[in-house]
Amino acid sequence: MDVISLKNKLSKNEFTRTVWRLGRRVFHFFNYTILPDEYVVKRDFKGIHGKKLNLKNPQTLNEKLMWMKLYDRERWHSFYADKYVNRDYIAREFGEQYLVPLIFTTKNVDEVRPENIKEFPCIIKSNHAMAQWKIVRSPEDINWKHMRRECRDWLSQNWYNYSKEYQYKYIEPRIIVEKLLETKDGKIPNDYKLHFINGKLAFVYVSFDREGKNDRCIYDKDWNKLPFSWVPRNTWRSDMNTSDVPRPSTLDEMIRIGTKVAEKFPRYIRVDFYDVDGKLYFGEITFHHGGGFDTFFPEEYNLFYGKQLTL
Repeated sequence: MDVISLKNKLSKNEFTRTVWRLGRRVFHFFNYTILPDEYVVKRDFKGIHGKKLNLKNPQTLNEKLMWMKLYDRERWHSFYADKYVNRDYIAREFGEQYLVPLIFTTKNVDEVRPENIKEFPCIIKSNHAMAQWKIVRSPEDINWKHMRRECRDWLSQNWYNYSKEYQYKYIEPRIIVEKLLETKDGKIPNDYKLHFINGKLAFVYVSFDREGKNDRCIYDKDWNKLPFSWVPRNTWRSDMNTSDVPRPSTLDEMIRIGTKVAEKFPRYIRVDFYDVDGKLYFGEITFHHGGGFDTFFPEEYNLFYGKQLTL
């Protein structure tokens, strides 16, 4: 089939997506997959933060997260990073009441169909990577053919090749469909990301109003506002971290569970939770916030928390 015939067969959007995905795969193969991990991490760190990565004597929190990406590697970390498998751990250690209700799961993208996904609203996501999800509030909101294509693209990726985060390397990819958590006002609940350094809670990073202002605020364990942000450079705004988020009634419960999880990771770990009108749900476990590429505003807090982290 020649190119003209192919274009006639495919819709313009579909053809564009196919070309884009192919180009992306080629780019990642030559710029990430076949290159040494240390080279990629150093290159990307300098490209984003504008300075060389100090691996021999890391000082800032971002530098130490990069050091952990390269040298703190254990095969068993995959169990806790797997968004499907770690549900068993949470249920066994803390109780099934903390799990977001699971609607459907599969390794076969052809099964991502309306006859298998009957509960709405829901969220469709992968278990083995970041930023792979889609909110579906009703079956009319989704093109199932396109959704299967996107899921196929998700499952074809080994996130380790892109991020060099070892915990993703051995996760068996699958699609997860969970109930979409919503507050009584029909909003996405606040996402509370508890950051533990050397086993102790350093701060709580709150992501709220995700479908509106999409803001971030940071608090200490006593719910005092901390004067910094830690976000991708291109998402930072001068009004970020200026709102006030009420102390959640489940904070003590979050800290109890998060501290127990952090016992397994003596350097650094992030444990996420959702509070839905006073009902607590477990989110995920993250080994390197932002992959070590998020920026501190102001930068001095990068060094402040870096000094606290003992490698």
